[in-house]
Amino acid sequence: MEKIEHIGIAVKSLKDANVLFKKLLGAPHYKTEEVVSEGVKTSFFKSGPNKIELLEATNEDSPIAKFLEKKGEGVHHIAFAVEDIVSEITRLKEEGFTVLNEIPKKGADNKLVAFLHPKGTNGVLVELCQEIKAM
Repeated sequence: MEKIEHIGIAVKSLKDANVLFKKLLGAPHYKTEEVVSEGVKTSFFKSGPNKIELLEATNEDSPIAKFLEKKGEGVHHIAFAVEDIVSEITRLKEEGFTVLNEIPKKGADNKLVAFLHPKGTNGVLVELCQEIKAM
């Protein structure tokens, strides 16, 4: 893994959270995006070299809606940048981790993503992110 790519935070209202994080970080979000397949709308902030992804559910069946119902607002996941997501999935499975989606899927911010089950990572949902490169 190369670095922490971003920290994802589940929020009830993206509009309200954008105001709060703008005050906190001293800069507005630089991007919003909806990932229809995941039932989520995202907003990205930068703090130095680091990124924060705010996540709002767009329907009651989305993973974010379920997370908010169970745990409330807060840190949802930590994402790590990887060079080759397929080989990293293979490596982590061989190390005994449970991969929630063995075939990477399109995520926000021009990334292919896969997740590790939090039961095998001390309760933390881990996201693997690979930049989608233009052909």
